[in-house]
Amino acid sequence: MYYVYIMTNKANTVLYTGVTSDLKRRVYEHKIKAVDGFTKKYNVDKLFYYEAGEEKDGALWREKQIKNGSRRKKLDLIDDMNSTWRDLYDSL
Repeated sequence: MYYVYIMTNKANTVLYTGVTSDLKRRVYEHKIKAVDGFTKKYNVDKLFYYEAGEEKDGALWREKQIKNGSRRKKLDLIDDMNSTWRDLYDSL
């Protein structure tokens, strides 16, 4: 399985979109700041949205589609799946 996901920081001001084949591991890496980069710099550590698919190419295409979309579209995706904006990590 491949996952496209959206994460944010504690203030919900930054949105990060990524893709992975191991969602739980990857979100954990973001949470512990294991890798230097955007998510570490902006303290992105809450998972608010994800979708799964079997095709790697499809997941990469979807990630680009979401990244190229407006902030409003990203917020709408989150609201549709997770209207309470709770961190979904513990439910993985």
